[in-house]
Amino acid sequence: GGGGISCVLQDGHIFEKAGVNVSVVFGQLSAEAVQQMKSRKTLKDKDGKVPFCAMGVSSVIHPKNPHIPTVHFNYRYFEIEEADGTKQWWFGGGTDLTPTYLNKEDAVHFHKTLKEACDKHDPKLYPKYKKWCDDYFYIKHRGERRGIGGIFFDDVDSPSKEEVFQFVQSCAKAIVPCYVPIVKKHRHDPFTPEEKLWQQLRRGRYVEFNLVYDRGTKFGLATPGSRIESILMSLPLTARWEYMHTPPENSREAEILEVLRNPKDWVH
Repeated sequence: GGGGISCVLQDGHIFEKAGVNVSVVFGQLSAEAVQQMKSRKTLKDKDGKVPFCAMGVSSVIHPKNPHIPTVHFNYRYFEIEEADGTKQWWFGGGTDLTPTYLNKEDAVHFHKTLKEACDKHDPKLYPKYKKWCDDYFYIKHRGERRGIGGIFFDDVDSPSKEEVFQFVQSCAKAIVPCYVPIVKKHRHDPFTPEEKLWQQLRRGRYVEFNLVYDRGTKFGLATPGSRIESILMSLPLTARWEYMHTPPENSREAEILEVLRNPKDWVH
């Protein structure tokens, strides 16, 4: 039951594809979805079913200009009722940046803004969730991260529901100040066909992660009656794969690959 709203922009002047999903859903988790949960939480299901309610807001923005990074954020709340009637709840989410080319000033600005949001609640949160983000957005078969990270967390159910909710709100409010200045800075940057090609190849990696590893995509596809178009909204309008493509040594393309293989500390 429930539903949501999806808004998608395609072929804009700045954004090639940008979408926002807001969803509030409830029902019975399928056995497949329950099994995914069980890897993180011990659930007492009844005949393979668990009543649940979930709500969240998510967005992915793929700009046209390869000098503007792709951004993704998702913040969500989950509640389930076990066979004995007890309820479990938790928050999850995160914000991360996926540049085609590395701009160190942009990386520092993005991470510092997220760190400030986390530090309002506990200075231990940013380093913990930054590492979690680097580990989560890892394309195992490529040996590289999807982007330069940000923050990511899941299963957060302490110290209290209200305190975690306040923290999640701080993270959500940081999205505009961490990303929009980067868009404004680069929206008129000139770019070459070769730079556009590299953007398309990097988007191919984005697609690989989302379809192979992303937990939210997997959960959505395993939920009966889910809206496939909304689940796959995160995919770019265009992407490209080239056989055995390797960028030249010491190139800007090689520079971003080095960071994706070896994540950096951007705030110290």
